[in-house]
Amino acid sequence: MSLFVDPHSEPGGAARQAFWLRPPQEVAADLIGWVLLVDGVGGRIVETEAYGPNDPASHSFNGRTRRNAAMFGPGGHAYIYRSYGLHWCVNAVTGSEGEGAAVLIRALEPTHGVEIMAARRGGMDARALCSGPGRLTQALAVSDAHNGAPLHSKPFALIPGRRQGLLSGPRIGISKGVETPWRFGEAGSGFLSRRFG
Repeated sequence: MSLFVDPHSEPGGAARQAFWLRPPQEVAADLIGWVLLVDGVGGRIVETEAYGPNDPASHSFNGRTRRNAAMFGPGGHAYIYRSYGLHWCVNAVTGSEGEGAAVLIRALEPTHGVEIMAARRGGMDARALCSGPGRLTQALAVSDAHNGAPLHSKPFALIPGRRQGLLSGPRIGISKGVETPWRFGEAGSGFLSRRFG
């Protein structure tokens, strides 16, 4: 069952803390349909992936480092990292402080500031603006300057929403450990980074 919180409640509110203190796969599923904005630009989350502390594919698997320190921070904050030295990726930290769990935001359906995102992405079609973790951070102008920032405070805004239906399957590009169905997407969305199944 999804746990929705009032986006205008105080940052330390019990309902908000309870939402983030759950396992990353639960949070990843529940974030589908929510709206993520950076400086008022963004859209509906339509695809996520979960990464836990005992997961060989997770950045936290070998412990805390300077690079992944934000992943061990309090739930509801951003963990930003560069993928293959090319693209920034944005994650929502989950679990208790020190746990090392997060949800990768893989794709958005653009809804706010579409023209701004298109200019940042070279005038691409709306379906391609945010259909991948590197694409969406470029469209939202996310960088390591946002690392560790709370997702419920400016420049971020994270607004609860509803989804049309939920799909799940293996994560993309995982080569370590036994893969689990911790990739989630909105059924029927045309804005996914890759189809399910």
